[in-house]
Amino acid sequence: MATATVSQPPITPAIPAPAIPARNDSSDSSRSSHTSTEKVQIASALHTSSPVSSKHHHDGQSRVDRTVSPKRWKTFIKAFKHIHNLTPKEVDDFMASYEIYNLDWADEEEMVKAFGPNYQQRVGDCLCAYYSVLNHLCSLGDVEKMYIPPLMDKKASVLDNQLLNEESIAKDVGLKQGMKVLDLGCGRGRVAAHMTSYSGAQVTGLNIDANQIAQAREFNDKCGFSNEFVVHDQNDLPLPFEDASFDAFYEIQALSLCKDPSALFKEIYRVLKPGAKFSLLDWVSLPPYNPEDPAHAELMRRVKPLIGAVGTPTPASFEKALMDAGFTVTKSDNPSIDGLQAPLIDKVDIYFRSVRRVIHGLVRLHALPPHFKILIDRLCLDGQAFVKMDNMRLITTTYRIVAEKPAV
Repeated sequence: MATATVSQPPITPAIPAPAIPARNDSSDSSRSSHTSTEKVQIASALHTSSPVSSKHHHDGQSRVDRTVSPKRWKTFIKAFKHIHNLTPKEVDDFMASYEIYNLDWADEEEMVKAFGPNYQQRVGDCLCAYYSVLNHLCSLGDVEKMYIPPLMDKKASVLDNQLLNEESIAKDVGLKQGMKVLDLGCGRGRVAAHMTSYSGAQVTGLNIDANQIAQAREFNDKCGFSNEFVVHDQNDLPLPFEDASFDAFYEIQALSLCKDPSALFKEIYRVLKPGAKFSLLDWVSLPPYNPEDPAHAELMRRVKPLIGAVGTPTPASFEKALMDAGFTVTKSDNPSIDGLQAPLIDKVDIYFRSVRRVIHGLVRLHALPPHFKILIDRLCLDGQAFVKMDNMRLITTTYRIVAEKPAV
């Protein structure tokens, strides 16, 4: 198998990295998650309010709007410093938060048994502890936005496949200059910034994690946009918006945390204007998955904590919940080439395991605190189980549904 050198941002100028021998096994090769950016044409570096089209050029490569894409090395260093300064309590709370992924929203009896009658609050607290650390760990690599996108272009990097996916969403919901759009699970506001740069729409982002919302507001100010960001748990209904407030809605891999999709979709229906479009890109179990199959069940047990899934929805359950809320489903499919995310999942997994080897070496030299090893080991756990489930077509985290609120 041909390999290339891993492209890693510098860990920090003040810390010398030790010489760590690369492993020779093909499952942990030195392939990079940064597929050559020279192969992807870069859109204008100047912000414009008019949409930037995604096109294929004569060389077969995609054009994407990178106007507001942060510089990777700056993001890496900022995340690295934050992780370095985590308190023991923050580390302990993050590790303890994984207990929620052993349960499922559908089994309320087990939820009550584990966390008491106020289990929803306990899950919310765990999610805050989880994401307040995870967003910085993900920022050490290509998944600062905390999602692995559908495979839209085999020759493009993970980052550019994210941008292609987001521009596809903008087209699906018809984003235009001046429209107001709701982004559920907005994270650090990077997707919102791209949506605004690409379409001229104004985004309102909602997220449970105050740390991410603060970063989203800071980034929004640097971009000079008028987007707004709200700290709110999607499971705490009603949503804090007036009726018919938005021209469109999208979410990317946020519904794995949703307790009651039917109730949430009814709320989203309420806050959308008549004729508004809805885009969902999320985690589902697919028809080949059999919970009675021990091998399938074991893979699911390993993967749900990795992707942060409390519920186990299906395409059919999402479609029914949307239709029950009053939406008309216009598209329901898997947008990945050949229906597989696995090539991108594998790139991300290989990159982070390469970073893990460096971190292990630095911890052994006492150049980094021990909690770095604890956190990176947890992050890298079961990446290949995720690849396997995707290749077996048992699950995907990029199932796409587009719906519309009927016009009056």
